[in-house]
Amino acid sequence: MAGTTPRRRAERRNPGELESEVLATLWATDRALTPAEIQAELRGDLAYNTVHTILRRLHDKGLVHRDADGRRGAYRPVKNAAQMTAEAMHRALDRGPDPIAALQHFVTGLSPAEEKALRELLGESDG
Repeated sequence: MAGTTPRRRAERRNPGELESEVLATLWATDRALTPAEIQAELRGDLAYNTVHTILRRLHDKGLVHRDADGRRGAYRPVKNAAQMTAEAMHRALDRGPDPIAALQHFVTGLSPAEEKALRELLGESDG
């Protein structure tokens, strides 16, 4: 019968995607957050236990610190988003057989603003 079937659950996300969402929530603030606060920031989309499991995984990987506060724990990122992105880029370059070729392909895909920033970082002037 139409209208009598239960609503489909939201599409399941993979653990890496969940970890990214939790890290993004932590990066968006300058203080440690509890699992309940993170759950609320994610609009209650995830169960508390799921958020807590993701935080434990991130802690086990060394990506977040747990600040004990009585029985409650609050979490904060070990590194900021830029540091984590840079490390991921270095790991990707280290895995490939030709890191220079990979860099060449990467640079050709930069936006004009990104290219300008890279040139400034490398000490080159415009022009």
